Amino acid sequence: MGTPDARAWLLEADRLHHAKQFEAAAQHYRQAVACDPALFEAWLGLGFALGAIQEHGEAIEALRHALALRPEATRLRINLAESLFALGHVSAAVREYETAAGGGDPLARDMALRNIACIAPGDPALDNLAIMEVRRRWAEAALVQPGRPAWRPGEKLKIGYVSSFFGARNWMKMFIGVINAHDRDRFEVHLIATGDLPSAEAGYRDHRDDRIWEIGDISNSELAGHIVSAQLDVLVDLNGYSDLARMPVLLHRPARVQLSWANMYATTGFPTVDCVVGDAWTIPPDEEQFCVERVRRVPNTYLAFDVFYPVPDVAPPPWARTGHITFGSLMSAYKITDPVIEAWSRVLHGVPESRLLLRNQALSQASNRDDFLARFAANGIDATRLVLEGGGEHLDFLRTYDRIDIALDAFPYNGGTSTAEAIWQGVPLLTFNGDRWAGRTSRSILMEAGLGDFVADDEAGFVGKAIEMARAPEALADMRARQRAKVAASPACDTGGLCRQLEAIYRAEADAKR
Repeated sequence: MGTPDARAWLLEADRLHHAKQFEAAAQHYRQAVACDPALFEAWLGLGFALGAIQEHGEAIEALRHALALRPEATRLRINLAESLFALGHVSAAVREYETAAGGGDPLARDMALRNIACIAPGDPALDNLAIMEVRRRWAEAALVQPGRPAWRPGEKLKIGYVSSFFGARNWMKMFIGVINAHDRDRFEVHLIATGDLPSAEAGYRDHRDDRIWEIGDISNSELAGHIVSAQLDVLVDLNGYSDLARMPVLLHRPARVQLSWANMYATTGFPTVDCVVGDAWTIPPDEEQFCVERVRRVPNTYLAFDVFYPVPDVAPPPWARTGHITFGSLMSAYKITDPVIEAWSRVLHGVPESRLLLRNQALSQASNRDDFLARFAANGIDATRLVLEGGGEHLDFLRTYDRIDIALDAFPYNGGTSTAEAIWQGVPLLTFNGDRWAGRTSRSILMEAGLGDFVADDEAGFVGKAIEMARAPEALADMRARQRAKVAASPACDTGGLCRQLEAIYRAEADAKR
């Protein structure tokens, strides 16, 4: 039951927690565990409160204390896994989810299977076969009885794009150029907004014949019914595993043809998806066996992007001002796994005066920064060589590239949007040919942008290329000055060309279903 003092602190902490005053609640929970380190409820509340304010580094410690007291508390492992994943401890997160899935709690099992399917491509411990299996496992657990919509061919092919992110300009630069480029004489475009509506600010150019769907909070079953009623010929999912709540709409098979274009980075695992779009850079023929869908490749990159909003001018390389090379990464913390930190540390050891600048939302919190500092320290990198910064407004975020000489990719889960942003800002981004689709997305963009020199064959080559480039920094100035124009004129930004390629796939898939 705990000591009287501990219970008093706990009572007030719970009150603050319910009032969503999470920082104050955390302080009270700390007092409670200081009075009684065996008080399970206080460790539990502390872990939950810290998770709510994104202090994942400290949340991990609190939740592990709680589980040490009650190992049978299966649902806690879901919260622990979420915090582990947020900081790039992806393999550890998968292990916690697997334990939760086998703990006998149906709700915990459902949540765990869904989340493992989402994060599997980023787990260095899983191979392509394992990724396919965990995604199929979730699909089988969530599968509904799919419908069989009638085929009523019309003059125009009806295409429905589903996205929860139509209003996010930095997200939509990877898609909106294709949507705007559709031939409205041949295709009827439906934008099914499961989040914010399309807007001019997010790059959408309104067309009088387009249909904009405002979904709200209707169920997936209801949404599927509306899609059936609209008699869409092709349903294109843009959410992928970025919106786990809406992805099961595909399991209802509301459209005759269902296709995944982006945000999967592996097979969907869904038997109701007909094909997945990739390219020769991301998925070689011998890996098609790890997809439950048919693979349709476009001739260039499947990730052509369009920078349609104001961004900072390209800045000169900062080494001339600072006197040292600054490596950097602005990708999400969950992609920065321990193998990534080990590789980046080898780069820093190879360039002794260099620095590494990391910026992402997770690094806004002190305990998260402490987690990263400890992992770099374990690889012999002193904190004085690291610059860790939190998130910010998008334009300010992009200005961070003014302080980066050479950007470093992550693996096995590459950047996508962050890769496009780095090279657009003139910064060379180094990657290598990974062992899975998720580890080749940067390769796809860079090869089609004419920047194949930034793509190494393997991890050792990646480290070596970073060190070599840092030792000849004079070449960086000319490279930065020319890079944006080079990228803009390349297939990496040919969204109209990608649109024609996708239209051909949509038409062929629809014709095959007649």
